[in-house]
Amino acid sequence: MSEEALRPSGSLAAYGDAMMNAFGVPQLVLVRGEGVYVWAEDGTRYLDLLGGIAVNALGYAHPALIEAVSSQMETLSHVSNYFATPPQIELARRLQKILDIEGYRGADARVFFTNSGTEANEAALKMTRLHKPGGRVLALTGCFHGRTMGALSITSKAAYREPFEPLPGNAEFVEPTVQALEGAFGEDVAALFVEPIRGEAGVLPVADEVLAKARELCDANGALLVVDEVQTGIGRTGRWLASGGRVLADILTFAKGLGGGVPIGACVGIGEAGRLFAPGNHGTTFGGNPLACAAANATLETVSGLLGHVEETGAWLRGELARLGYAVRGRGLLIGIEVADAPGAHKMLLAEGIITNAANPTTLRLAPPLLATAEELAPFVAAMARHAGEFQASASVGGIESAEAQ
Repeated sequence: MSEEALRPSGSLAAYGDAMMNAFGVPQLVLVRGEGVYVWAEDGTRYLDLLGGIAVNALGYAHPALIEAVSSQMETLSHVSNYFATPPQIELARRLQKILDIEGYRGADARVFFTNSGTEANEAALKMTRLHKPGGRVLALTGCFHGRTMGALSITSKAAYREPFEPLPGNAEFVEPTVQALEGAFGEDVAALFVEPIRGEAGVLPVADEVLAKARELCDANGALLVVDEVQTGIGRTGRWLASGGRVLADILTFAKGLGGGVPIGACVGIGEAGRLFAPGNHGTTFGGNPLACAAANATLETVSGLLGHVEETGAWLRGELARLGYAVRGRGLLIGIEVADAPGAHKMLLAEGIITNAANPTTLRLAPPLLATAEELAPFVAAMARHAGEFQASASVGGIESAEAQ
């Protein structure tokens, strides 16, 4: 077949002619969505079990989100951070209340709004510099914190990092074990960054004893514990924080599901950490704009009624997959499934109208809309049953073999 015959046509060709090749050839051109489904330009409907990589918490075309964004566009969409707006203040207050629910004293928290999770982690990194100038920053191996130069310095995956080295210094990577943390810490450590569940690594939960040791060592050495809840927070695991009930952070970062599909992130400092920034230390043009904050307020209001549903539906789905013989990890509706060939399984499922994600060569990652029902997820379970012989792997990733994974 000629090279010209293999060249994408239609919208995909236009994409290649206009867009930088940072993502490769898109798998599909999507034109609309409703609930847990999206439609490609050829009219094919897909069950979306990735949700924009844990972003579309309310699925597609949710009436609460449509109303919030439409109403806000009729008043103020952007004013810059020379001014405050009611949606911005309301959202900060909502986040304080969420912290109250999760065992913090919300009134002690202070919020800095960003446009993304990467930017939230950049803000947190700058806070660690103010906290202990020149101090070392530790991050767990297998965690993903973003693609900008600062956030990349605490993201351990070599393929992401190496083309852009040298990166900002003082960052070191530590295996997520008690022994490794004890060996890495000292009084010169300014902060430790952790993800409570390492999504990019294959949906690998960090053990409770590791999180407890992280808190202990941070306290003993005057370091900040930064918990990245960008992918795991805002109801994704069936509670507001995946770290909730497990460890208390000094700084929390959010994004993805916070805006239900509208770009917004947040860096939240608790206690003294929330008072590190002074005027002029940091800034953002679009962060916390009223349109994004209105979307986030509507998302939080709706998600507050979905937490039990997420926990129950996630437990049901993990149980069904385990019954079929799959090794499954995760909490709520952030799920990793072991398979022999994740990219191949992803392609087969896509051909059957189901969107998943190959997080690594042997893990399918699911992060569907939080409102997904067992009935809507049943076709995926049926597909995994049909292909069990082809998909199943015999060894677990990272030594984790639990079908329920807590």
